[in-house]
Amino acid sequence: MRLIRGLTNLKILSRQVNSPLAEGCVATIGNFDGVHLGHQTIIDQVKSKALALSLPSVVIIFEPQPREFFQGLEAPPRLMGFRHKLGALLAAGIDVVLCLKFDDTFRAYSGMGFIEDVLIEGLAVRHLVVGDDFRFGCDRAGDFGLLEAVGAIVGFSVENTRTITVEGARVSSTRIRNLLLENQLEKAEALLGYPYRIFGRVVYGRQLGRRIGSPTANVLLSQMPALRGVYVVDVTLENGMTQDGVANIGLRPTVDGKQPALEVHLFDFTGTLYGQHIDVVFRHKLRDEEKFDSIDALKAQIARDFAAARVWLAEHPGQSTTDPN
Repeated sequence: MRLIRGLTNLKILSRQVNSPLAEGCVATIGNFDGVHLGHQTIIDQVKSKALALSLPSVVIIFEPQPREFFQGLEAPPRLMGFRHKLGALLAAGIDVVLCLKFDDTFRAYSGMGFIEDVLIEGLAVRHLVVGDDFRFGCDRAGDFGLLEAVGAIVGFSVENTRTITVEGARVSSTRIRNLLLENQLEKAEALLGYPYRIFGRVVYGRQLGRRIGSPTANVLLSQMPALRGVYVVDVTLENGMTQDGVANIGLRPTVDGKQPALEVHLFDFTGTLYGQHIDVVFRHKLRDEEKFDSIDALKAQIARDFAAARVWLAEHPGQSTTDPN
C-alpha cells in the first residue's frame, strides 16, 4: 500500500510518468474511523470495481478529522489512531491511501475546487464510491448530485455506498463509540468485526508504577479515548508474544494527569518495552477511573484490580485473535 500525504505530494505524483495513478483509480472518501464492518463493505465495493477496471483502489482520509478541526477537544473520541487505521486499510487490501491535511486552507475549498484539484487532476478518478448524503466544500454545495453531473461530463462514474445493518440499525462509528462508552464491548465487537483495541508506542512515564511495585507500559493518546476506566486486557508485543494484564485508560486523576494515556501492567512479565508498539485488546471492565486520596490508597486498589483480573481470566480462558491489521 502506498501512502500519499497532502495535496502537494499528490500533484507531484500525478505528473510522474510511472505514477500508480497514471491510468486513473477507483476511490472512496471518509474518516474510516475504526474500519468497521460498514467501512469494510465500502472497501469491498471499491476493490471489486478496481479489479473489474484493472485500476488501483484508493481511500481518501483526513487528518485531523473534520470534526476534530471544527470542535477541538469537544470532538467525539476516536476509535482508532492514524497509524492503526493505515494498518487496517493495508490489511483490507487498499492500494493507495491519500491523507489530506484538514486545515484553514483546505476548508476554504469549494465543492468544484475539490473535484477539480483532488479527484480529476490529482487522482484521475474513473469511479467514485460515496454515500448519497455525502457533502463537501466550504459552501457544502458539493454533493452526490454534483459529483454525478461532473462525472458525466469528464468521464467518471459515481456509486452509492452500501449500508450494513446489525440488529436493525446501521453500523456506524457513532454507534460503536456509544456502545464502548456504555461498556458493551461484545456488541461493539460485533459491529467492528474484531475486538476493540488500541495500538500505540510505549513511552517513558513518571515511573510511579515501578515505584509502587506495579510497573506499567505507558502509551500516550493524542485524543480522548472512547473507553475510560480499568480493564482486563490482552497485549500483543512486537515479537508476537501475547500477555494478559490490566490497563487503566483515561486521565489518571490521582496523579493530576492532563493528557489522556493508556497504562498497561503485564502479568508475569520482565523486560523493557520502551519504544515498542503494542496492541492492547480490551476484554472486560473492572471499574471506572477514580481519584484516590493517597498513593497508598491507589496501590491498595491496584492490588485488588490485579486479583479481580486474575479471577476473571481464570473464568474466561482463551483470547480473541481477529484483527483488522
